[in-house]
Amino acid sequence: MAKTSGEIEKEFIDTAKNKTGKSLQDWLKLVKSSGIEKRNDILEWLKKGHGLNHLQAQLITGIFLNNGNPVYINENALLENQFVKCPEMRSIFDSISEKIISSFQGTQLIPKKTYLSFTAVREFAAINVKPKEIRLGLDLGDEAFTEELQKSKLIGPMPRISHMIILSESKQFDNRVKQLVQQSFNRTHKK
Repeated sequence: MAKTSGEIEKEFIDTAKNKTGKSLQDWLKLVKSSGIEKRNDILEWLKKGHGLNHLQAQLITGIFLNNGNPVYINENALLENQFVKCPEMRSIFDSISEKIISSFQGTQLIPKKTYLSFTAVREFAAINVKPKEIRLGLDLGDEAFTEELQKSKLIGPMPRISHMIILSESKQFDNRVKQLVQQSFNRTHKK
């Protein structure tokens, strides 16, 4: 099974000195002393100026911009943060999430900073929680857009999450929506 973002982050924190020559704390001090504040500028500075790969630079930058605290290790906090501005959507999300996880073998929910990912080898569904709606993103390729099945406007997931369905109550996750999730699951699990 693929590592979660939290596992990748913890592994990096534990092995930063061996893999990069500096501890995480050394990197954070170095970034602070640079005076660079913008995310992309820090990333480029770490990669070009210090020879780090993209993942290493991204992890250091994320932790630096999170006041020196890990971003992904506490996945429960990432999940809870999705509902800070719209707690009324939690029960709807829980219902939809349970239906996805129970319907597609091997699926795990992986909370990210800006969205919630449903992955079974590859990401096949993603959710942005908004006030009064759940945006369910799917990988449907060239499927035609309709009033119900819109072009994705999700924040966070990869571009292959091409379509979205807006759900405002759990009963809207009906057989038609489940078929679309199945279609996305099948696309991402082709042999």
